[in-house]
Amino acid sequence: MSTLNKISAPVQTELKKFDKVFSAIMKSKIPLLNIITNYVIRRKGKQIRPLLIFLSAKLNGEVNDSTYTAASLAELLHTATLIHDDVVDESFERRGFLSINAIWKSKIAVLLGDFLLSKGMILSVEKKEYEILGIFSGAVREMIEGELFQIQKSRKLNICEEEYFDIIRKKTATLISACTESGTRSVTEDFEKIQLMKEFGLKIGIAFQIKDDLFDYETHSLIGKPKGNDIQEKKLTLPLIASLDKASKDEKRRIIKLINKKSSKRDTYNEVFQFVHQNKGVEYAKEKMYTLHEEAQQILMKYPESQIRSVMIDLVNYIVERNK
Repeated sequence: MSTLNKISAPVQTELKKFDKVFSAIMKSKIPLLNIITNYVIRRKGKQIRPLLIFLSAKLNGEVNDSTYTAASLAELLHTATLIHDDVVDESFERRGFLSINAIWKSKIAVLLGDFLLSKGMILSVEKKEYEILGIFSGAVREMIEGELFQIQKSRKLNICEEEYFDIIRKKTATLISACTESGTRSVTEDFEKIQLMKEFGLKIGIAFQIKDDLFDYETHSLIGKPKGNDIQEKKLTLPLIASLDKASKDEKRRIIKLINKKSSKRDTYNEVFQFVHQNKGVEYAKEKMYTLHEEAQQILMKYPESQIRSVMIDLVNYIVERNK
């Protein structure tokens, strides 16, 4: 499996420049804000979204100022949503470090998220990148709708497969799709190419989330969240949904009751884990994920052979093969 370092090699120059651009955008006249944003910058994640923007741009043209604006907007919005998520979930850890709300409390965390969102809007208006702002604004609306719909469904634990895919498309895939769409839009006005890369982003975004959901049902987990976290939060993901569909009414009722019960978290997780594996829920979810993986690769094959196309194929493989 290719590593992200190898995949990002063709756009290393752009990513290094982006780091400087992004750090400058995060600056504030308020000393407290600078302390907190420096903490955020030093603990940045894999930066898959800016990577996708630069690769999509290079696949379709030449990286320019609009591309850097799109990458900055994507990272600002993504970081803001993570900070807000930690407040909503009362999570005190992010990527192995203390979350913003754990150190500076929820009020400051919410305000920081709002600050980053406002930075994104101001940047887009200053650069007159209204179409790119429109792409990401639509993605944020869908992310919020997806989150609220998941909360609604988790109360009754009655989510079906179609609703699951609608939720993860909105919560995860739309932002990734906005990255591939805006990266392409920054270098070309070719409607067909823009729509093609938008669809590509949706497919890899959904596959990305299915892979995340599968980590809960693997014997070894290297990801930054506790195993069984989704079960504890009463989130029905594809492996469990598929298993419940196969179960008898009595067995389905028993598992739902178990997840709802305030019993031992470890006992509940172990029983649900066994149930999912016995009903081949993991295999079913993997099959769906690899179908999306194949469809995403087929989109890339419509482009001429190039180094960028090759590393983007590697990125699609990385998304479904990663161990964290």
